[in-house]
Amino acid sequence: MVFSSNIFLFAFLPLTLLFYFLSPKKLATKNVKNSILLIASLLFYAWGEMHYLGLLLFSITANYFFGILIHKKSRNFFITIAIIFNLALLGYFKYSNFLIENLNQLFSLQITNKKISLPIGISFFTFHAISYLIDIYRRKCRPQKNIFNLALYIAFFPQLIAGPIVRYNFIEKYLTKRSHNFFATTYGIRRFIIGLGKKVIIANPLGEFADVIFSSPLTEINSPLAWAGLVCYTLQIYFDFSGYSDMAVGLARMFGFKFPENFNYPYISRSIKEFWRRWHMSLSAWFRDYVYIPLGGNRVSIARQYFNLVLVFFLCGLWHGASWNFIIWGMFHGIFLVFERLKIGQIFLDFMPKIMQNFYAIFVVMIGWVFFRSPDLTHSIGFLKTMFSGNEIAAISNDVARLMRSHFIWMSFVLALIGFSPLMKKLMQKFSKNRIFMLSFDAVLIAILVLSLTRLSAATHNPFIYFQF
Repeated sequence: MVFSSNIFLFAFLPLTLLFYFLSPKKLATKNVKNSILLIASLLFYAWGEMHYLGLLLFSITANYFFGILIHKKSRNFFITIAIIFNLALLGYFKYSNFLIENLNQLFSLQITNKKISLPIGISFFTFHAISYLIDIYRRKCRPQKNIFNLALYIAFFPQLIAGPIVRYNFIEKYLTKRSHNFFATTYGIRRFIIGLGKKVIIANPLGEFADVIFSSPLTEINSPLAWAGLVCYTLQIYFDFSGYSDMAVGLARMFGFKFPENFNYPYISRSIKEFWRRWHMSLSAWFRDYVYIPLGGNRVSIARQYFNLVLVFFLCGLWHGASWNFIIWGMFHGIFLVFERLKIGQIFLDFMPKIMQNFYAIFVVMIGWVFFRSPDLTHSIGFLKTMFSGNEIAAISNDVARLMRSHFIWMSFVLALIGFSPLMKKLMQKFSKNRIFMLSFDAVLIAILVLSLTRLSAATHNPFIYFQF
């Protein structure tokens, strides 16, 4: 089940809100509200992954006992076993196929590949569990004694499928005591509608065009079309994922929780270092705190720091998917992060005016997206060649021509160019106390909601990129 689906918007969410807010306040201290959210979260997961619901519950139960053992017993032993358990679970379901395929190809073996399907959200709920256990090990938090509260932390439906990755010590207080008020609820609704609009009105139409370009034979697209497809994908993946994060933050606020922000206008960055401070911030912070710093962080030699950076982004790429494309994408970013730390890289960035630094960062990011979006390395290399070759084609395909004539795609493109900068955020901050402005803003949100629901009812293009991770 996805947030931008009719079953979620017209059935699951209204019923969950109804049961949640109708539960007696006097019973709230007895975890009734938490129980409602947990049941709803398990139903949410079971809707699309019924056969893997047991896996999720098994992971929650195991990590509940690991947390207690790490706190009370041999800390070093049990944290090691717990991390191995979680990584083995992730590795089996996410990387077995990739490993077997490469072993067969490299050593001419014939190992049977059962083609294990990937449980939705396994990368996210595994990282939630690992951060919980490591924070107990580091004495940053105490283990959760109520297994149902821990289950809610790991399985809470707004962040279960695609994040943001919420630290346990960030959300712990909300599991036992949280307040509900009109302003928080209305903020959550507004934030959810903004995210829904990003996803349905901007990301989906641009994604439709990007999909046609990237799925076309390379002999049928020229350099301008390749660049147009890449620009659309660059905008799609941002509005798709940041829109989903907005919806997650909004949903959490409706139920009295506060989630950390996951995006901070990454496409206005002036370096790759800044980009990763603004893009998927919860994941960047996770790798920094649980991988980079334990490897030595900035306390080791310069050469070791550079090696650690590339290693961390190798793992970041691998986390996104079991393919060489994702690995190369991650290492590509790691290499540029090293370059920006070198003296020549610092001189290169300082020499350029700010606008050129922007162009440099977005250019590097877009080249990386080619590997992220392409189905394999052969297609990635061929697509890059097409982008810079200036080749000619006999005629544009009917699908491409049809989409290029679509007024909705052009409208989405214009909205994307406005929305990837903090312009609207600054206007909101400036006029937030102006009643007329806020009424106008709410009217626009109603229009966004109506248009989004209309698009969804028409069964338009509605994928979600980060579900594959």
